[in-house]
Amino acid sequence: MNICKAMSRKLTCCFLFVLLSAQILKSQELNHLFKQGESDYKCFRIPVIVSTNNGTLLAFAEARKNGCSDTGDIDLVLKRSSDGGKTWGGLEVVWNDAENTCGNPAPVVDRNTGNIILLSTWNLGTDHEKDIIALKSGDTRRVFVLRSTDDGRTWSTAREITKDTKKDDWTWYATGPANGIQIQKGKYKGRLVIPCDHIEAASKKYYSHAIYSDDGGETWELGNSTPQDQVNECTVAELSGGKLMLNMRNYNETRLRQVSVSKDGGHSWSDLKGDPALIEPVCQGSLLNYKQAGKKALAFSNPASKEKRVNMTVRLSVDDGKTWKYSKVLYEGPSAYSSLVVLPNGNLACLFEAGIKNPYEGIVFREIPLSEIKRK
Repeated sequence: MNICKAMSRKLTCCFLFVLLSAQILKSQELNHLFKQGESDYKCFRIPVIVSTNNGTLLAFAEARKNGCSDTGDIDLVLKRSSDGGKTWGGLEVVWNDAENTCGNPAPVVDRNTGNIILLSTWNLGTDHEKDIIALKSGDTRRVFVLRSTDDGRTWSTAREITKDTKKDDWTWYATGPANGIQIQKGKYKGRLVIPCDHIEAASKKYYSHAIYSDDGGETWELGNSTPQDQVNECTVAELSGGKLMLNMRNYNETRLRQVSVSKDGGHSWSDLKGDPALIEPVCQGSLLNYKQAGKKALAFSNPASKEKRVNMTVRLSVDDGKTWKYSKVLYEGPSAYSSLVVLPNGNLACLFEAGIKNPYEGIVFREIPLSEIKRK
């Protein structure tokens, strides 16, 4: 009996050792760019990344001082890479407003000037989302814009644009969180477009919309809401012929990403339609125009699961999002928000939340050679 007990203990120890080793290997594989505890921040969330005209990568995140809650002391931060993501500089604070919440980064690069325009939202650190929605908060969600004219090294003071971009009867509001775009072709060429969402005060319904600028981010206009509700955090990309596609987080029982198309530069949107290939557990996603070897495609990333935030996956469509025949699983474990970017060498990269026990242990940067995205 004693021999059996001893063998049982040894087997248990071996199992625990193997399990621990696997977790260590997974942790090393993740190689977090932002990690819990760094620079005295308890949590990093909401990753967004862009590549500047000079090929510099700017990786943005919300740095949450006291925990992973959406409420409280939250700063906007970034890290820079000038070698395609091989090495990164230290943590830089873009916007810190004492103990208040500065979040939802939505950057866009004006390719005509090289300026980086950063849209963001603000609220009192003591105000919770449910109280803002119920009109019981000390203040409300406000919309701001920041600008960098030196490749993201320094940033202007945050300038409020709430009156131009948010209706009086809206409560909750979010920019992105995803990169904006600059329209490349057609009647609205040069326009900066930022995907956003909001909640109506009276109905409590939530919708997606876009805001846009035709003067390099100096002034902003508010577009129409999506025709149907139950969508919020969204991402936008340009299709063939200058049309835009809005791809949205969805709260109905289908657990499918919702899509809508604009023919007028993001001002109005078609009826929502679920994409059967893009399943989701109710989470943010990232949509991006991608050109490689003369071929145009759409790239999309999200945790591809209907049940929970796991299985971070990148997909490619070569027919304006009608089908998604190519995909790659980046990480099967806990994963959540993500952001795609095209690297100077032509490869894709994904900045995404991931961890061993939960998705919010840190933010990972992963380069994705096109050859690794296989046809299903």
